[in-house]
Amino acid sequence: MKKISQKAGGEDSGSSVERALAVLETVAERAHGMSNADLHRKLKIPKSSASYILRTLVKSGYLRRDRETARYHLGLKVVGLSHKALDSLSVREVAAPILRELVAASQLTAHVAIYDREEAVYVEKVDAPGFVKMNTWVGRRLQLHSTSVGKVLAAFMPQEEIEPMLARRGLYSRTPETVTSVPRLIKELAKVREQGYALDDEENSLGVRCVAAPIFNSQGQIEAALGISGTTYQFERSSIPRFADMVKTAARKISHQLGATGRR
Repeated sequence: MKKISQKAGGEDSGSSVERALAVLETVAERAHGMSNADLHRKLKIPKSSASYILRTLVKSGYLRRDRETARYHLGLKVVGLSHKALDSLSVREVAAPILRELVAASQLTAHVAIYDREEAVYVEKVDAPGFVKMNTWVGRRLQLHSTSVGKVLAAFMPQEEIEPMLARRGLYSRTPETVTSVPRLIKELAKVREQGYALDDEENSLGVRCVAAPIFNSQGQIEAALGISGTTYQFERSSIPRFADMVKTAARKISHQLGATGRR
């Protein structure tokens, strides 16, 4: 983030817009939010100017202020804009036909999720045929530790970021099956990297089982997670290896179309 210079004798409208955009971008980079003082130090904006920009962005819905911590986070207005941006997200375009193939082969619901502010967010979904539907939607935010797509995204994060992030957020129990121990989860994430897929065995919702695999970009970094979900009746434990292979194959197809090389 470049520092925004201050002009003598006040600032023109262009400078004000630059500062507002710089504030939004900087807040977006920090999952735990930023204070007025943080922004002052980071962007070299006078505190009075930063306060005015923050109040304006909060009033318009682009930021929200946490009353307990006095830190600023992205607001719902940004979420609305993000839905429009999703239409041009390349991973969705590439994934869509492959998801449909995967759903046809597995008869389960398929999702693509990305990492955003220490959570997994669904950016694409294809429903399974039939009357049984998963209670999921594009834009739904999920915990990393209790979902297969979340575990995949966490497993391929930089190692030095994982434990502090997990400790900061806490591993609360969604069901009696949820992993709530950081050491146990770290061990499971290592297994995810080794076997190339993650499993959610009724850990986020009782009666629902999911498996997911990583999607990589041309730089070899994780871009998203691809998962399939179904009821425990539809997705028996004995089917885990078969479904895992299907998801890994579909995820590799998407990765290759995004420019990834090699076989992960």
